[in-house]
Amino acid sequence: MKISPFDLPGLILIEPRRFGDDRGFFAETWSRRVLAAGGIDLDFVQDNHSLSRQPGTVRGLHFQTPPHAQAKLVRCGQGVLFDVAVDLRRGSPTYGRWAGVELSAENGLQLFIPAGFAHGFVTRAPDTEIVYKCSDYYAPECDGAILWNDPAIGIDWGIETAAVLSDKDAKAPLLAAFDSPFAFDGVPA
Repeated sequence: MKISPFDLPGLILIEPRRFGDDRGFFAETWSRRVLAAGGIDLDFVQDNHSLSRQPGTVRGLHFQTPPHAQAKLVRCGQGVLFDVAVDLRRGSPTYGRWAGVELSAENGLQLFIPAGFAHGFVTRAPDTEIVYKCSDYYAPECDGAILWNDPAIGIDWGIETAAVLSDKDAKAPLLAAFDSPFAFDGVPA
C-alpha cells in the first residue's frame, strides 16, 4: 500500500496494490500491520455501506462529537464519488479548510479521515456505493453536520445541476455557528 499525507494534518490518501488479470483484480484494502506502520493505528469497530442512485447526490458534511468521535477509512465500491474532509479541530492551522479526492471502483483509492473532521461526498455516477470503516459505533446523540455548501468553507463540489440532498443535509448549520468540541493536539493523526 502506498500511503500519502495531505496538507491537512492527519488526512491520508491510501493506494492499495492491485493484482489483476483477465478475470478482474485482487486488492488488500485493510491491513492493521501495514497501516499501523503508516501511522494509522486504530481499531475499526463498524463498517458502513451506502448506495446513492443518482449522480449529484451529496451526503454530508457529517461527523460525530466526543465521546464517540469517529475516524473513517473510506473507499468507493462501485461508481465514482468526490470525497471531502473538513478540519473541525480548534487550534489546528488548517481549521475550516477542506481537501477532496476522487474515489472510484476503478482507481481503488481510499481516504483516511481522522476524528475531528467533517466528512461528505458527491456522487459522479449512477448507483455509486461508498464503503467505510469507523473507529467508533454510531451514536445518534453525538451526530452532527455542517452545511455542505457553506461559503466560508468554499468546497468546489463540481456539481452542474441541483444537488440531491436529505432534509438533514439541506438544513445543517454553517461552520460559524458550530462550537467545535474537537481540539488539535499537534499530532497528525
